[in-house]
Amino acid sequence: MGQYQLPDLPYDYAALEPAITGEILELHHSKHHAAYVKGANDTLERIAEVRDKEDFSGIVGLEKTFAFNLSGHVLHTIFWENLSPDGGDRPEGELAAAIDEHFGSFDAFAKQLSAATSTVQGSGWGVLAWEPLSRRLVVEQVYDHHSNIGMNTSPLLVFDAWEHAYYLQYRNVRPDYVQKLWSLVDWTDVTRRFDLARNGLPTLPAA
Repeated sequence: MGQYQLPDLPYDYAALEPAITGEILELHHSKHHAAYVKGANDTLERIAEVRDKEDFSGIVGLEKTFAFNLSGHVLHTIFWENLSPDGGDRPEGELAAAIDEHFGSFDAFAKQLSAATSTVQGSGWGVLAWEPLSRRLVVEQVYDHHSNIGMNTSPLLVFDAWEHAYYLQYRNVRPDYVQKLWSLVDWTDVTRRFDLARNGLPTLPAA
């Protein structure tokens, strides 16, 4: 049975400067993301022990802990791949057309995602997702890692609004950090996820 693994970044820690410093990126990836991977693996082991002992008195907390850590792992994996030192500009083709259809314009979409990310209470994420029941793009505001989202949606573009993602550089001015993220978005990666999601295919590789 496989375990979750911390993925390598597709670029060096300093590659996203000046928008994100190498110090922040290294801490974020090697410490915070790694902790979610370890947490998911450790919690699965604890759940297996509970199952073997047939003592499910603590299962509620364990299930919540597993969801928290697994969702943290998934969201960070997408986040790293959504960013690129060569990112920025705007999407093209069918993704651009879908954004215009479902949000009115790219500018309207960008303002909504920026607002969702900047105004998360406490820690969380802003997310562009595909909702397959209505076959539309939606913006979601995620609290922590795994609440306040549609059960069937697939994240395509995620903006991390946890303080560890920006505080050393931007202090308490989260909107400035969010604005800088737009200069890093790899629309090729977002388009790839969009194409997979609307065809009912998984948007993430194996853990």
